[in-house]
Amino acid sequence: MFGFSLNATEPDSIAHIIQVALAPAFLLSALATLLNVFSTRLGRISDKVDGLSAEAARATEAEAARLTRRLTFLRRRSFVLDVAVVLASLGGGLIGLAVLTLFVGALRDAATASVLFACFGAALVCTVAAIAAFMTEILMAGRGIRDEVDHQKDKVPGPR
Repeated sequence: MFGFSLNATEPDSIAHIIQVALAPAFLLSALATLLNVFSTRLGRISDKVDGLSAEAARATEAEAARLTRRLTFLRRRSFVLDVAVVLASLGGGLIGLAVLTLFVGALRDAATASVLFACFGAALVCTVAAIAAFMTEILMAGRGIRDEVDHQKDKVPGPR
């Protein structure tokens, strides 16, 4: 597969497989950074929704219409962030699965590398699961923001 054979006497081959598998890990790290940025921005949107909701409770009718437009805009932003989180999470999951596939394909005939396979493979599976859990949490947070916006829009008097 990589122009070498793998057996128990070739530790350099195992090191090479790990090097090849780690290259996509840098992309995975970049995606994790993006997910961090997305979650920070979602938090900022949530704070803005809270602030606008407090303003809407004591706003005049004209001001309420302006606040409703801003809440609608924040709702759209949270939805777009949800899409970004899903795409980045799927990308991260697919990278993890690609690395795991690469790793399994290179090591499938190497009985002596089973401990290495178990440790590295479990780490990749955990990474993919963590990304999936994080994506779920971010989607739940985004849904909460949109529900709050919808709730506040229902409470604000005036045109929508």
